[in-house]
Amino acid sequence: MLSTRSRPVRIALIALLIIAALVLVAAAAVVAPILLHRSAGGSGQAVPDTIVSAVTATGADDRTRTLTAQNADGAPAALDALEPGQQLQIDGGGFDAGIGIYVAICAIPATADEKPGPCLGGIPEGAQSGDADLSHLSSAWVTNDWAWSNFATHTFTEDGDFSVELTVPEPEIDGLDCRVQRCAIATRADHTASSDRVQDLLLPVAYRE
Repeated sequence: MLSTRSRPVRIALIALLIIAALVLVAAAAVVAPILLHRSAGGSGQAVPDTIVSAVTATGADDRTRTLTAQNADGAPAALDALEPGQQLQIDGGGFDAGIGIYVAICAIPATADEKPGPCLGGIPEGAQSGDADLSHLSSAWVTNDWAWSNFATHTFTEDGDFSVELTVPEPEIDGLDCRVQRCAIATRADHTASSDRVQDLLLPVAYRE
């Protein structure tokens, strides 16, 4: 028979075990998508030789994705003369809502098998704490994953559509100068599926001289 003193100790131990189990379950939910994800293939996009404000591609998963850039007034954006501080609305359609993406201005890779990058925006400032300023984003993070969506800046619709507003950043960071290298407004799979190229779409850009 347990003594009166031992009962609180046993209750505390049980509580600690329950808390530890809940932490492990939460950790597994966060890590599992990263470990279990299998690449769906490529996006099927042939990167335009000229600068355009909209692209469409059908990926290896048979989804037809679109990516467009507009000015604040809804007119197609002139992506051949970007200026830091300029506001752009980036709309995507037909994406796989089960694969989170980053949206940013990135270096165009040499081949379709390579991830776009490095990128000017990086992870949205404040996203890791859930406090990102949505009015001044130089990059965006779109995901419906329940374990990550509280930290992301945007979510997909059920049909895989999204809309984000980006503030054009300065054209240069360490290792990347978009006045010299060819860059694009890019979508690419987030860290939970970083080797998957099926969500990669590119809208080539150039900064105003």
